[in-house]
Amino acid sequence: MDRKDIWIDFGLSGLTKWYGSIFEFTPLEMAVEAAAWGEGAYAPTLREDAVRLLESPLPTSVIDILSCAAVRFKFDPDVRWMDGRDWLRQIVEVCEERIRRDVPRFDALPPAPVGCPELRDAVLAEVRTIASELERTTADDPYYAVPEVVPSLERVVTEVDPDLGFRLFLRVLKAYLVPISESQHRRYRELGERFGYNEFVVDDGTLQVMPRGNSPLSTIAEGGIPVFQGDRPRPSKARRGAPGRRRGRCRGSRRNSRTAHGPGPSRR
Repeated sequence: MDRKDIWIDFGLSGLTKWYGSIFEFTPLEMAVEAAAWGEGAYAPTLREDAVRLLESPLPTSVIDILSCAAVRFKFDPDVRWMDGRDWLRQIVEVCEERIRRDVPRFDALPPAPVGCPELRDAVLAEVRTIASELERTTADDPYYAVPEVVPSLERVVTEVDPDLGFRLFLRVLKAYLVPISESQHRRYRELGERFGYNEFVVDDGTLQVMPRGNSPLSTIAEGGIPVFQGDRPRPSKARRGAPGRRRGRCRGSRRNSRTAHGPGPSRR
């Protein structure tokens, strides 16, 4: 299946959306379900993202930071963590097992080299445009604080893959309800088109777009929720039926005893 036909967030960024919205499965079961989505259409992109991060020069702490930020879950270095790279290896194994159900002689080659410095620079520009607001919102959240999110995203964009970096950037914006302008929204959609995404990868209904004419942010209320001098941000339009879209469920604040994030703290 062409990635343009995958009308939900895909790869590792898409998997984090499932973790932030579905509560009935263990993390490994969730990876199995994701890899099987669309008769296995999800598995190649998920494997590719996991392999890129696994084989990258990034420290494991960066992987852990972004795994937490993507689902709005507190990062605490003093808590016992599952090693992020061990978790990525499990994801790769799950994906390759699913792929071989359809292609028994699948050759697990490394992903193709990343090119297009213009796209890398464009993604970096968008991250840096909103860097101060994004860093403040994620690092200062009273319940789900995650430090160094912006530099971690920048490292993924420059050292791993701007495509994955852009999707993780969008996922963090959505998880923390960071408001964006209509011009930013338009640029994100254009970048998605350049990466070959289906339009609903960017516009899944959870981007917080501030309507034209609103005043800038006036304050950050208790709980880390932005307060505007005017209307609230409006969610972007999206196609219904995407897996994991349980709007109104908390992102990381209510979890049953069986749910945990891959590289997150153990619930045992």
